Amino acid sequence: MKAPVSPLLVMIALAIVSLASVPAAGQAASASRPWTGARTPDGQPDVQGLWDAAGVGIETLENIEDGSDPVHSQINGQKVLPADVIVDPPNKRIPYQPWAEAQRQVHYAARYNPDPKVRDPLSSCRLMGVPRMNYQGPIRILQVPGYIVLTLDPYHIARIVPLDNRPRLADDVKLWMGESRARWDGSTLVIDVTNQNGRFWFDWAGNFASDGIHVIERWMFVDADTARYEATIEDPKMYTRPWKIAMTFRKQEYQEPWEEACWEGIRQ
Repeated sequence: MKAPVSPLLVMIALAIVSLASVPAAGQAASASRPWTGARTPDGQPDVQGLWDAAGVGIETLENIEDGSDPVHSQINGQKVLPADVIVDPPNKRIPYQPWAEAQRQVHYAARYNPDPKVRDPLSSCRLMGVPRMNYQGPIRILQVPGYIVLTLDPYHIARIVPLDNRPRLADDVKLWMGESRARWDGSTLVIDVTNQNGRFWFDWAGNFASDGIHVIERWMFVDADTARYEATIEDPKMYTRPWKIAMTFRKQEYQEPWEEACWEGIRQ
């Protein structure tokens, strides 16, 4: 007949097993796990709310290449540092083909021309395309079953993005905001944008794309109040290689949507 096992020995054994599962000192238990927050009824990570790019002046970029913003270069007497937007290539320059760089210089020279045919389309209340929408003002994110919706109060933009693999538009259908399809990769929202008309500028300085532009956006939600945004841009008609922009968004307190009117010549 076997002797009964001491309760004390059982407790010691359980303690040893428990300690063995504790991470080593200095290692957070959640370090290797992505952020997981509340979920919507259809299972999406709940990221609804108002999100704004961190860094003063990013919404009024004069030039996406150097982050300059002469209109808001000082606030309350304090100099505002340029915003880093392009993260690849390392020189922070859009890799234009020679003909496209020459056309960009034409745009730049005309950026304050009163003729709306040769200057920033935003001055004629045109839509600003993707990714410019995301650094033009706070983005409001809404979620409904099967969709994620990104809205921008100025210019009354609403991108209603399906989360399925429905057929794409035909290649010859071109839109100011293009066509978007999204999917969730853990806590990262991946949006594939095609069919833009290439008539928008990235900034006031005349940086531009063609109707061959293809954008992959990645909204990486770090926690309930922080998101890292990246957009990879390719356009074989225009650029010698793909390039990438990135910025950090912070969740803002709720603000009621406001009517923001636009008029011809809004940016003289």
